[in-house]
Amino acid sequence: MTERPNILLIMVDELAPQALPTYGHRVVRAPNITRLAESSVVFDAAYTNSPLCAPARASMLTGRWTPGIGAWDNGAELSSELPTMAHYLRASGYSATLAGKMHFIGPDQLHGFEERLTTDIYPADFSWTANWTRPPTEPNPAGVSMRPVLEAGPCLRNMQIDYDEDVQHQATQWLWDRARRTADTQPFFLTVSYTHPHPPFAAQQAFWDLYRDEEIDLPRVPALPPEALDPASLGLYYNHRRDRMPITTPDVIAARRAYYGMISWVDERVGALLDTLEQAGLADDTVVVFTADHGEMLGERGMWFKMCMYEWAVRVPLFVRWPGRFTPARVADNVSLVDLLPTMMDLARPATGAAPAPVEPLDGRSLVPLLRDGRDADWSGVVISDFTAGGVGRPLRMVRRGQWKLIRIAGHPPLLFDLAADPDELHDLGADPASAGLLAEMMAIAPDGYDADAIDRRVRESQRRRLLVRDVDAAAGTPSPWSWQARPGDGARYVRGGGLKNGEHATKARARFPYVDEAHEAGPTS
Repeated sequence: MTERPNILLIMVDELAPQALPTYGHRVVRAPNITRLAESSVVFDAAYTNSPLCAPARASMLTGRWTPGIGAWDNGAELSSELPTMAHYLRASGYSATLAGKMHFIGPDQLHGFEERLTTDIYPADFSWTANWTRPPTEPNPAGVSMRPVLEAGPCLRNMQIDYDEDVQHQATQWLWDRARRTADTQPFFLTVSYTHPHPPFAAQQAFWDLYRDEEIDLPRVPALPPEALDPASLGLYYNHRRDRMPITTPDVIAARRAYYGMISWVDERVGALLDTLEQAGLADDTVVVFTADHGEMLGERGMWFKMCMYEWAVRVPLFVRWPGRFTPARVADNVSLVDLLPTMMDLARPATGAAPAPVEPLDGRSLVPLLRDGRDADWSGVVISDFTAGGVGRPLRMVRRGQWKLIRIAGHPPLLFDLAADPDELHDLGADPASAGLLAEMMAIAPDGYDADAIDRRVRESQRRRLLVRDVDAAAGTPSPWSWQARPGDGARYVRGGGLKNGEHATKARARFPYVDEAHEAGPTS
């Protein structure tokens, strides 16, 4: 058994851990993910550092919180000068390969990976840039609306099935090719990143049929009326067009049923990937990390998708398996995705000789003591997550320490929850005089010198620059030169625009077979 293991990072997209059997769900069928968890160290309080795809992934790859790297939204460029886990692992003697989605924005579409096996499903330009000068009633720049919920149901094919089957094929072939190179002793870092179970809520027919409407559980917290929503959630209410596209109970059941089917679909692929790792003789020498970029509200509080700081949106599954080295266990400590980079650097450290040191301070810490011993006396238990994209209009930050959770909404009173006593986050303690001291302590937790007004200025400055570039290119009909394309023609297969007509949900709906006619009105787009 090698001292420096291979590392296989398996990412899924928008998977709330609350929907997995490993975390207590009684309806979802995910036997392969459950099998992986049973042989892993499972983290029960793992969080994303931003409840949005591109910022979450940029934060994870760099080990930095999003304000420090300018990862503001799904149209913000990740600077090429920022080292990623791929750079650091290659500096330690590893190869680095990416199969699947990573949602890089900008001309650098590798960010340290030596090879990228598949096209990216989303645009790499500024088309999804948020615009805080416009009201929250404006359509989401990525074209997000309630359309996926209203169109939830079975399908034979769709864009994400096409995409993830390609990811599966390329990753599996890569593992077999690596196994054939018997003389190759270089450890590898392979990232396999699926898009399931991200909306649209459309499950392949066989996986839809695994479930029945009558067994689908409804959200624990029913829909809240607009007047009961906090200011950030109210902004999303309009930005996602919930005011114009009402959701019924049958819609909720269909969307959750499809989501469960999509989990079962990707579970089958994860199982096949792990079987390949085993059959190729690589499993014993490979650390497997399984996680997601963020969660999915799935109708809780009447909310959908992510983009908020409630538990269904910001918690992620996290398992780490290293056969013979890490004893399967559960860890209750709060951790987050920024901890993965220092963890991988720790795992890649040579037994003798110098290891590459971070060239700048990282915001994460190595999980290895928790993985090895189940405890770390110096672990702070503080987790930070930020959101600065469409809908909210001002910086939004979550701080969790121990059982306490603070949600800071710039320009509005903060929210404070005791997750031990109130896991559904229904009782805000922020305005309770008895909690004033605790609230002050939580507000003081700002390791990066957090200043909401300064961040607000930086976000708006970045938006102005990017929106000018975007709008000039759009007016000229100039296609983005940045989107990563593994094969000719792939750009036309996947999402390459924004807005209600050319954005994520509309493009994916057109790729669904059989096609579902849009039978609802999203309202005017101007």
